[in-house]
Amino acid sequence: MQPFTLEFGKYPLELGPKTCIMGILNATPDSFSDGGKFNTFETAVNQGIKLVEDGAHILDIGGESSRPFATPVSEQEELDRVIPVIENLSKRIDIPISIDTIKSNVAKEALNAGAAIINDISAFEKDPAMADLAAQRNVPVVLMHMKGTPETMQVDPNYDDLMLEITQYLELRAAYAMEKGIQKNNIILDPGIGFGKTVEHNLVLINHLEKITALGFPVLMGPSRKSFIQNILTQKENSPVGPDDVRTEYGTLATVAASILNGAHIVRVHDVKKVNSFTHIIDSIRNA
Repeated sequence: MQPFTLEFGKYPLELGPKTCIMGILNATPDSFSDGGKFNTFETAVNQGIKLVEDGAHILDIGGESSRPFATPVSEQEELDRVIPVIENLSKRIDIPISIDTIKSNVAKEALNAGAAIINDISAFEKDPAMADLAAQRNVPVVLMHMKGTPETMQVDPNYDDLMLEITQYLELRAAYAMEKGIQKNNIILDPGIGFGKTVEHNLVLINHLEKITALGFPVLMGPSRKSFIQNILTQKENSPVGPDDVRTEYGTLATVAASILNGAHIVRVHDVKKVNSFTHIIDSIRNA
């Protein structure tokens, strides 16, 4: 696996032999798995501290759900959800905070509050000012592939050539980011598991992840508790499997393992403690 070093502020990250775990903190009432669990200041802060204690290397905080068919929230509501949490946590934890947003002003205020990474699921398409902000602040960015928007992405997604289209898209968005002044070593690519993809698309994407890693950037994968895992298990086991079912956690671990063995540098997950122990073994096998 090609190693990378993200040099930014007081939080350099070594990506390669050791899998980097990004812990998910959704400060929202409607996320697909943990919506409403951490949408108060106190519960969000406590969960952020727990994720760090459990072994997270990055804490990803979002205030707008990107689940399928989610409706957008106003900029002010998103700011109200995430800024106080980031301000508090940035003073209490010693890992970088990532702001999960498509709005440049939310990202700007989050960086001012102590965040250090921008995670943009629209890869700068929704708000072009995001690229300028990232360049000016010299922070790492995550650029993700999504077909459509959260409101439309799961309405019959189709591709002529799945891997080619996703690879070309990410390559073009990375080139755009560099044209805007973002350093190459600050760019992370996310092929967007579950974002405008069928069950089969997601499986092919994980199985052929080397086509994404061949672009020469760190790769982030976010399969945690996604519906394709639930759909497969529901079909195979002939019983309903939901996002909080323990079987979904086992399925998540399987997708995490496959992603890492196929070249993922960062995995974005809900259950950091379980995945942390799990990646110790997967990394040991991969590095043997």
